[in-house]
Amino acid sequence: MQRSPAILLQHLASDFAEKAPFMKHTYNSNIPFQALSYVQFNGTKNYQHVLALVFAIEEINSNPNLLPNITLGFDLYNALHSEWRTMESPIIWQSGLSKAIPNYNCRKQSKSAAALIGTAWANSAQFGTLLELYKIPQITFGVYDQQLNDHDQFPSLYQIASKDRSLALAMVSLMLHFSWNWVGLVISEDKRSVQFLWDLRGEMDKSGVCAAFVEMIPVNERGYFSINWEYHIRIRESSVNVVVIYGDTDSLIGVNFRRWGYLVIGKVWVTTSRWDFTPSERNFLLDSFHGTLVFSHHYGEIPGFKKFMQTVNPSKYPEDFYLTKLWFISFNCDVSKSDCNTLLNCPPNASLELLSWRNFDMVMNEGSYNVYNAVYAVTQTLHEMLLQHVEKQSVGNGDGLVFEPWQLHPFLKNIQFNNIVGDLVTLDEEKKLGSTYDILNVWNFPEGFGLKVKVGHFNPDVPRDQQLSISEEMIEWAAGFSKTPHAVCSESCIPGFSKTSQEGKAACCFLCIPCPENEISNETASMDQCAKCLDHQYTNSERTRCLQKAVTFLAYEDPLGMALVCTALCFAFLTAVILGVFVKHRDTPIVKANNRTLSYILLIFLTLCFLCSLLFIGRPNTATCILRQITFAIVFTVAVSTVLAKTIIVVLAFKVIAPGKRTRQYLVSGSPKFVIPICSLIQMTLCGIWLGTSPPFIDKDAHSEHGYIIIECNKGSAPAFYCVLGYLGCLALGSFTLAFMARNLPDTFNEAKFLTFSMLVFCSVWVTFLPVYHSTKGKVMAAVETFSILASSAVLLGCIFAPKCYIILLRPERNIQHSLRHKTYSGGKKSS
Repeated sequence: MQRSPAILLQHLASDFAEKAPFMKHTYNSNIPFQALSYVQFNGTKNYQHVLALVFAIEEINSNPNLLPNITLGFDLYNALHSEWRTMESPIIWQSGLSKAIPNYNCRKQSKSAAALIGTAWANSAQFGTLLELYKIPQITFGVYDQQLNDHDQFPSLYQIASKDRSLALAMVSLMLHFSWNWVGLVISEDKRSVQFLWDLRGEMDKSGVCAAFVEMIPVNERGYFSINWEYHIRIRESSVNVVVIYGDTDSLIGVNFRRWGYLVIGKVWVTTSRWDFTPSERNFLLDSFHGTLVFSHHYGEIPGFKKFMQTVNPSKYPEDFYLTKLWFISFNCDVSKSDCNTLLNCPPNASLELLSWRNFDMVMNEGSYNVYNAVYAVTQTLHEMLLQHVEKQSVGNGDGLVFEPWQLHPFLKNIQFNNIVGDLVTLDEEKKLGSTYDILNVWNFPEGFGLKVKVGHFNPDVPRDQQLSISEEMIEWAAGFSKTPHAVCSESCIPGFSKTSQEGKAACCFLCIPCPENEISNETASMDQCAKCLDHQYTNSERTRCLQKAVTFLAYEDPLGMALVCTALCFAFLTAVILGVFVKHRDTPIVKANNRTLSYILLIFLTLCFLCSLLFIGRPNTATCILRQITFAIVFTVAVSTVLAKTIIVVLAFKVIAPGKRTRQYLVSGSPKFVIPICSLIQMTLCGIWLGTSPPFIDKDAHSEHGYIIIECNKGSAPAFYCVLGYLGCLALGSFTLAFMARNLPDTFNEAKFLTFSMLVFCSVWVTFLPVYHSTKGKVMAAVETFSILASSAVLLGCIFAPKCYIILLRPERNIQHSLRHKTYSGGKKSS
């Protein structure tokens, strides 16, 4: 083969040499090669790209299965970071001269096939615009940029780098792992960085991580020469311990930061492999970038590269004057007087491995890995073209492989292969796999060497909780941190407290307030808000745990319940005794004078009133809930209606003046006694309606008493309950009114005064009951109702029957027949 394609690289460029004996290096004589390291701290890293290119070409040339009978070579050009000189190198390359002459090409025996371009986006875009005029394929090995993926604007440009689809998610996952929610952001002021900032802020917002500040660093030349260090001062004086840096070191963000590297100590930088730099000074311990965490695309280690780096020396590559100068400066070699490019008296063991303090990594970095893959992508393309030509028998006339650069495009678009370590290499954006990241930590060693050590990785293709893996014990933090740095705006709320936002501040800056009643927060609960305990639970005093509530009710065993039971039984027994006394002395005037039948009925139902209070004590069930209210209503209605009947009899008895009056007929016939069944029937009707619509039922009150669930009876229909109670009150009020009218009527055994007083106290008890009843909850409510039943019953018993028992038992001499005017009719015609 007589002719061969060529490759160009920005910072590094290449050209296939026709049947070159080894390979051909071509440098622009008008631009000193030292300009390769136009950024001081980045020069040696870019020089590894050159060596990766050389390594790949040597490997290909030694492989008989790739491009047989064709030897690859390259031209190398440097592109200065200068808008007006950026286009100089590609024009010189195209002209084939040492001068930039547009639209002129003096190359006769070598022809360029493709250009490898890197690493800054701006240069790639400008080169792409120029080389598109000649349809020359360009493969950029810089970081993947969505803008360069515009095939309408850059139809001949391809990107070899992996996409940064998951970089923002990976960084936020790291922040969450270390509980960092207050970080600073330093971003280059270019479109790709702004897009990354947008993605990063989106992930931060979803995960509750806040940006303490966002500094946009200018990337133009004015920013480089500017002495405005305001953003430096803001970053340095910020209390933020963790700062994310994003941008190319080929941009001016790297230059600006390096100028003040020693001014910011005690901050952890989180960045990417395209921005990071390993300090080369020996006082590395004081360097502000010590302990940096770097996200780098995962890639396999290319076999043989480290050995190749160890064997690189000026004698092996005499055309590389950069290598010669490096040896001269680093190893104190002498220069031959006859040939300035020949070194003498160099140490026999001199190698790049001894220059680790100058950033000569022996392991291939990400940029060099992309260069390696780009060279192989072009080689595979040429190889397929060669096979196609052989099949068509277009080769064999002795002129070699003849083609135009634009003919590579159909092959480059579809190229896809696995490199030597098994990683997929493709230029098709749709076929690129998701990015897996290695997390590197810049270590400090006693000699001041900087070494990037893998401390973890991030894989977006696995479940969320398994994506990030990191070995914290391997991380060496920045100076000033003996353990994992703290990066929060506000300290986490302790258990029992929840967050509350502060007006005008980020969500990560908050205050802690105690949880409300019956709500908790602990290590497992969200601190944004307290978690409410279930109805059957209550909080401990610290409000960190939900405890099971105990079931309670007005039990017989309670002191209060026991006292009420004893009181009810004692009064019931006392009422029974009084009934026995009245039965025994039934023929005495005082018993006969007040209608003993009504007295018997009243005493029997007062006994039942006392006993019905027992239904309000003990664990409620459906039966007792219904019986307690219905029994109370009916029994008390009978008792009060009996009092009303007695009062009517008294009034009628004293209002009768003449024997022929109709009122006398009512009295003699016993009509007032019908008041009892009539009144009771009305109350029973109301109770029936109550039971038919909304009867009482068992209910649980989990809120009235802290730590307890109160088992109680719900009234069901409140209107029905108050109708029943109101009807009972009307009966009592009627009895009181009638008794009050007859209180001053004369008679030895007139009980109108006692009826008046008893009904007055009875009404007072139940009027007092209503507000007290509504102001209490749970078992106290049941106790109040029980007490009211006992009190009102005791009032009737005491006020009506106590004076009579006093006369019967203690003053029997007063219990005799008197010949008063109205004695005959004081209790009816005769005792009944």
